[in-house]
Order: sequence, then structure tokens, then C-alpha cells
Amino acid sequence: MALINTAIKPFKANAFKNGEFVEVSSEDIQGKWAVFVFYPADFTFVCPTELGDIADKYEELQSRGVEVFSVSTDTHFTHKAWHDSSETIGKIKFAMIGDPTGEITRNFDCMRETMGLADRATFVVDPEGVIQAMEITAEGIGRDADDLVRKVKAAQYVASHPGEVCPAKWKEGEATLAPSLDLVGKI
Repeated sequence: MALINTAIKPFKANAFKNGEFVEVSSEDIQGKWAVFVFYPADFTFVCPTELGDIADKYEELQSRGVEVFSVSTDTHFTHKAWHDSSETIGKIKFAMIGDPTGEITRNFDCMRETMGLADRATFVVDPEGVIQAMEITAEGIGRDADDLVRKVKAAQYVASHPGEVCPAKWKEGEATLAPSLDLVGKI
């Protein structure tokens, strides 16, 4: 799980996006920020609440130059069926990647090998294809899109402001820290 500050591995896959089947690849995110949201399976319980929450934040993420990809080991055909049958999933406009071979899921080291399903895992990837943030939760613990957006903002801020870091609970516009010997033991 030592994926922070490592480059994502090349991939190519089929996805369902905006009513169409499309091919997506690691080349599509070169020079862009990206979020990869892995989840166990379509037609389940916690997964649609998470994906619906992210769908509600998609425009905000897009306005920040961030592309979102959801990934499960289901096929892109299953993603379409779920999209067509669920009001919550029906509002998704980002690419829903099918990873039936598990290659992408394994590349991000979040495959439950005994089940053939992805963990609940989120990765924030910078324009160079390097993982800057990740979160993995247990099966019954859903993620929060507001916190994801906050992490993206912090990652983008740190990337554009060398020498500064964002403290806990940092929100856009709040003070940051400039690590130095003077701060040691003072916080």
C-alpha cells in the first residue's frame, strides 16, 4: 500500500459515460487532475450512496480541472444497466469503468483477491499521473464527497504553492503552514 507519490500504471478499459460506451486510458488523464473511485459492485447498498454523492460534486470537480472515474470489477454493460435502472446512479455523468479482469483494481492495489471485488478506495492523481492522496475504508463505511473535494483542493494548493502545506481540516482560503525549524514544537 505504499502508493502515495507513485505514478499510476498504464491502463485501457471500456466505460459507460453519458449514455455511450467509450474507451478510457491512462493517456486520457495526462496533464489533468483525476480522481479514481473504486467500489465493490453495482446494484449494491453503500456504493450508490457514495457514487450519487460524488455525482452531486462532479460539476465542482470539473470546474477545478478534475476528471472522475468510478471503477468496479463489473462490466461496462452492467454499469449501463445500473445507470438506466437507478435514479441515484442515473445522475452520474463521469466515466464508469468496467474492470472485469481486475487489472486496474490490482494496479491500484485495492483488489479483494478472494472475492474478485474492489475495496472502497479513492485516489487523487495529479497531472503527472502521481497519486497524491488515497483513502480506503471497510465494506460498511461510506465515503464523503465533501471531504474528497477538500482533499483535491488541498492537493492542488500544495502543488501550486511549493514550500507550503495544508494543516488538518484546511479549507480553501484558510491559512497554510510553511514548514520550518521555527514551527517545531510550537504547534
